Amino acid sequence: MINGKLLLSILALVILFLTFQSSVYAQSNYVLPYPSAMPGSIFYKLNLVKEQILKYWYFGDFGQFHYNLKQSDKYLVEAKTLFEYKQYLLGLQALKRSDKYFSNTLPYIIKAQKEGKNIVQKQNLLKEAGLKHINVINSIKEEIPEIFIWRPENSLSSRLDLKNAVQRSISIRKKYL
Repeated sequence: MINGKLLLSILALVILFLTFQSSVYAQSNYVLPYPSAMPGSIFYKLNLVKEQILKYWYFGDFGQFHYNLKQSDKYLVEAKTLFEYKQYLLGLQALKRSDKYFSNTLPYIIKAQKEGKNIVQKQNLLKEAGLKHINVINSIKEEIPEIFIWRPENSLSSRLDLKNAVQRSISIRKKYL
């Protein structure tokens, strides 16, 4: 049988946990995809070919909006993963692709609006995506050097201005908020 002091202690701990329980709120309910094939993989080049084919599969204003947003998400996750592994050149290339696709979303919303379609849901989705993207890009910003000198074998080195590229990515997304 459990003695009184032990029972009272357990009860006090349970009450403490229930009383001081805190809630965590995310800035956005928007969920980014799991990383797909990464550069260097055999499947990466196949994914690039598939991406070009799928561009024509998504037709119409809303279809193109979703295609571009999906690609932007994919490349943002790729960039984040590559930056975490200090693959700065590849990460920068992926981030620029993400920027390009993200910038391509709004023209399709505007075109749909001109055609009289209800775009409120798409605008909200784009805003949520933009907030999530900014959150992820800010986390990237904390972990990368301001400038990185890329020295490939048997070639001239090049300067990668990572902080400016990341700041430009944030600016692109802020336009849509």
